[in-house]
Amino acid sequence: MIEAIRPAAYALFAILGFLLIPLRFWLVKRYLQSHDTRKLHIGCVPHRLEGWLNTDLNPFHSLVLVDAGRRLPFDANAFDCIFTEHLIEHLEFRKGTQLLQECYRILKAGGKIRIATPNLQFLLDLYLPDKSELQKQYVRDGMARYFPHLEMPFEAVVINHFFRAWGHQFIYDFKTLEAEMKRAGFTGIQQEEVGESHDPRLQNLERHGQKIGQDYNRLETMVIEATKPFVPAPGR
Repeated sequence: MIEAIRPAAYALFAILGFLLIPLRFWLVKRYLQSHDTRKLHIGCVPHRLEGWLNTDLNPFHSLVLVDAGRRLPFDANAFDCIFTEHLIEHLEFRKGTQLLQECYRILKAGGKIRIATPNLQFLLDLYLPDKSELQKQYVRDGMARYFPHLEMPFEAVVINHFFRAWGHQFIYDFKTLEAEMKRAGFTGIQQEEVGESHDPRLQNLERHGQKIGQDYNRLETMVIEATKPFVPAPGR
């Protein structure tokens, strides 16, 4: 049912986005003028971050409507930081690459990006026979929540559901996302733990799955930070 109404919802959001362009222009201008450190949150869902420009495709989550699958409506070199959580996996691979390139464009030199997204490795590990208690509980909970008619905790069912549910289009591993970020021009690419960062501006940002439990967020999620260099990367 949800998949059937998704195209209609996106069409409605597109219409509202067009109508709200003047408001978006004013809100962005006001934010940039009132903040010395400019931080962009793409795909805020219901989790608005204090001091950030919170944007989303859904007008019920943010009046600053931004479609992450299109050219971002911001000038080059506009932001010091960009954060996105459990968003890029909802874009097809080509669109995800475009988003990374757009983030590079709108970041200032020396600016940081932080991306939190499901880790393909976590799904592969669920299929291993030697699982941790947390992994076993994750499979049991997934079966109980989405497949209560099945009595056994089938890892393959939970894994397939994760790939196909919630509009997921592409689940990254570190190697693939790192390669695409390098291709976009980013340097200093490294993994961080959920909620942790060497940069105080990027600490304690993740909120995904809070209602279910922070442990599951740590289980599912990889967090990657990178920098836009002061000197463009070779080939750019």
